[in-house]
Amino acid sequence: MTRFTPWLIDLALIAVAVLDLIADTGETSLIERTVGGIACAALLLRRRFPLPAYLLTLPGSWILANLAAPAIALYTLAERTKNRALLVAAVLATSIAAAAPFPLGAVDDRPGTVVSFAYSLAWAGAPVLLGQLMQTRRDLKARLVEIEEARDHERQLHAQAVLARERAQIGREMHDVVAHQVSLIAVRAGALQVAAADADAIDAARTIRRLSVDTLDELRHMVTLLRAAGGQSTELTPQPTLADLRKLLDSSGIEVEFSGTLPDDLGAPGQRTIYRTVQEALTNVRKHAPGATATVQLWHDTEHFGVTVTNTEPTRPAVALPSSRHGLVGLAERAELLGGTFRSGPTLDRGYRAELRLPR
Repeated sequence: MTRFTPWLIDLALIAVAVLDLIADTGETSLIERTVGGIACAALLLRRRFPLPAYLLTLPGSWILANLAAPAIALYTLAERTKNRALLVAAVLATSIAAAAPFPLGAVDDRPGTVVSFAYSLAWAGAPVLLGQLMQTRRDLKARLVEIEEARDHERQLHAQAVLARERAQIGREMHDVVAHQVSLIAVRAGALQVAAADADAIDAARTIRRLSVDTLDELRHMVTLLRAAGGQSTELTPQPTLADLRKLLDSSGIEVEFSGTLPDDLGAPGQRTIYRTVQEALTNVRKHAPGATATVQLWHDTEHFGVTVTNTEPTRPAVALPSSRHGLVGLAERAELLGGTFRSGPTLDRGYRAELRLPR
């Protein structure tokens, strides 16, 4: 699809305004030509200064009753502002200016002032409605992009959680079943090595015992990798720690205030649980509280440590998305496995609060 450059569009609109001015005016005075020229030239300012550009076209609506320049200025103002009161005032001002006689004393020259005002009101309202429609379309398009990004992020997190859960389950099975059986083989081989009288049997038992011990070492290494896995790909990469927390906050796309500290000797399970809690809480802020700011506070005392994530009231309406609340359930399960608690719920100021509390 061909897209025209902004300056080319502005030149085309100014040309339309000039043609409208020439078509609607015959013999004109100096003040009328000046006002008309200012109204057309003001369109050059409409992108950076929509309100001053509109105000410069207003005298033309009164003196010349020209149509194109004020309509273009009104459209730009409506497309770039969310102030509904300002738009209503602009429509009324343009309608009154277009319906009022010039000069003001020449009432007989403009019969039917009320009818003229009603016509001008409809004419001035049309570009404002069109501008508001385009603004809504642009905002909706941006919101849909944001929603799609949030859903992609949620799908990635869900895939990571499923992958980590499956690997943890495999690790548990290997530890509880396979490693246990290999340990029994090593014990029986050691007993056979001591009790056997035949040299070949002793050598065979020694070999079985050595291979069993080597297998146990390999199994322990594999179990460690499986329990630490759960990244974005299928590679056996370790899960994040508190050292990755600052990177998470910077890449969250949310204004976050960070404070507090945790014990220096905090173990890997506690660090991962803190990280996942902050990650899920910020993801929920992005999905369900667009425009809100968040506060992440780490804390600890002699018996417990944890993190509290609080967000403010959203500044934009959130679009309802399907959610199974697996994230919050998963955080509660993580906390329970470590002997702690996880609580979440709305705050009095229409925000949301998530708190993790774990024993030291």
